[in-house]
Amino acid sequence: MKQICVYTSASVSFILMTAIHVAARSAVLELGDTDFDYLAAEHETMLVKFYAPWCGHCKKLAPDFELAASRLKGLVALAKVDCTSNTQTCSRFGVTGYPTLKIFRSGEESSAYDGPRTADGIVKFMRKNAGPNSYTLPSEQALDAFIDNFDASVVGFFSSTDSPQLAEFLRAAAIMRDTYRFGHTTDLELGLKHGIETEGVVLFRPPRLSSVFEESSIRFTDTIATAALRRFIRDNIFGMCPHMTPENKDKLRQRDLLTAFYDLDYRRNPRGSNYWRNRVMKVGSRFASEGLTFAVANRKDFQDELEEDFGLGTSDGGDLPFVTLRTRQGHKYSMREEFTRDGKSLERFLEDYFAGRLKRYVKSEPVPPTNREPVKVVVADNFNEVVNDPAKDVLIEFYAPWCAHCKKLEPKYTELAEQLASDPNIVVAKMDATANDIPAGYDVSGYPTIYLAAKGKKDDPRRYDGAREVKDLLNFLKKEATHAPLLPGAKQEL
Repeated sequence: MKQICVYTSASVSFILMTAIHVAARSAVLELGDTDFDYLAAEHETMLVKFYAPWCGHCKKLAPDFELAASRLKGLVALAKVDCTSNTQTCSRFGVTGYPTLKIFRSGEESSAYDGPRTADGIVKFMRKNAGPNSYTLPSEQALDAFIDNFDASVVGFFSSTDSPQLAEFLRAAAIMRDTYRFGHTTDLELGLKHGIETEGVVLFRPPRLSSVFEESSIRFTDTIATAALRRFIRDNIFGMCPHMTPENKDKLRQRDLLTAFYDLDYRRNPRGSNYWRNRVMKVGSRFASEGLTFAVANRKDFQDELEEDFGLGTSDGGDLPFVTLRTRQGHKYSMREEFTRDGKSLERFLEDYFAGRLKRYVKSEPVPPTNREPVKVVVADNFNEVVNDPAKDVLIEFYAPWCAHCKKLEPKYTELAEQLASDPNIVVAKMDATANDIPAGYDVSGYPTIYLAAKGKKDDPRRYDGAREVKDLLNFLKKEATHAPLLPGAKQEL
């Protein structure tokens, strides 16, 4: 017997009120074509998510975005725009994929959001991006409090609010605020104790990194312009020996970098943290003109990396720092001698490095004692011997043992190798990219990745991006290999 649901006007009203109440509880504002501009303009800082209801990534982000919105309420507004029903707004802001996140300031698009997509990550990132582009510092107390920060500070000193230099400084701050922190004052007397008598800009390094080996502040001497100010900050913000963190490591590693890893903790033990840093700086000052950058870091922040990239475990070195050196080309060295308190061991390590006496650290599995299978096994220590063999065309697959796509490819790759087993000119090989260092020239960002290191072109390996069937790989070799593949039953031309 069918059951018929009968809704009274009271029950309908209750359902509607419940739905309205649930919607009202959302901390995320919902914007559209008709109201985006005037609602966005009401908020100094707003993070907007452009999404499509059917998008799986959008659905995954939604609860974190909602939680972040509730935690940031009153500080930063979080909003969303459904691009399937608000095409005009999404088109205007160049949205081509979902979800797209952008930061708006007073209704104007400021920048793309490139931070984490977890609730904690969004909150941390947007707290840093909340507030004005440059903080007004009306007093000496406000100035001192601003520069007494965990991060470096860029402060402009100007004669009045009408100063053209101030206007240019604020334009630069608006562009770079996501990366650096800016403040300004129109009381020139506040600059006197910092050696500023006329309008100018000063970069203040974090007080916790104050050292006798370098100035704690440095003045910008050019005419204020965004490009010049950006170069000045970029070249000077880190100083001689910065504190490397997971957040700034990529910027620091754009240069040849020596890093001392130890139990660094500037919040709980700043004096102890600077004990080893001062020793690094004392030795490093002797090599300042050699083009090497120095840094210190908390070993716990980089423990996985130290084990993975340098073979250094938690028990190595005890309480003494680990020292590693990584070049821009990816060459790696580690100081195996114990770090002595007088700095002499670090000095010897650097002297050996600059004299070319150090052996590079290469992560490698053991070289196979025999390598007679159709697919040759390559490790870092025999890569040059096998893949860079000047007489051979070598097809090399970089794989991960846990990768499902690699497992699916394995029987086809083996079949290819078996078909080419009698070919004296072509080698089919594979390398576990998780257990061996990948040589320069090979970009491996996913698995499997396949390259051809052709005879005479070892410095310019060709990446294979085609289908992963035997016939497709053979067609690739026929086109790109120096010698056409010699298959069973085929006649070799004389």
